[in-house]
Amino acid sequence: MTVEPGTARIQVEHVDAEIARLQRLWGVVGESADADLVALLGERLAEIDLFDRAQLREVVAVCRRSRNLSEAGRSLFSASRQRRASTNDSDRLRKYLERFGLSWSDLQG
Repeated sequence: MTVEPGTARIQVEHVDAEIARLQRLWGVVGESADADLVALLGERLAEIDLFDRAQLREVVAVCRRSRNLSEAGRSLFSASRQRRASTNDSDRLRKYLERFGLSWSDLQG
């Protein structure tokens, strides 16, 4: 789309085309962002709120980058572990994953 200098009107068809382009783009981003979760949870993903999906997506990414459950737990709970008497981060992470029916081995495949 090119705009001639001095023309200040936006055409409705240009707006419609841009909206369609952005919706296609955002649809692809949203689908690819949840691809890991779909592979892990299948149809159960539909039962998880968007808020929890966003958090779980990041937890899965950290776990996949980590060598073991302890390393992932330390990364994920680095701020709150300073305030806790017990710092069993791997147990906290294991329990979090269990809420979604997942285990460490599920994320390593």
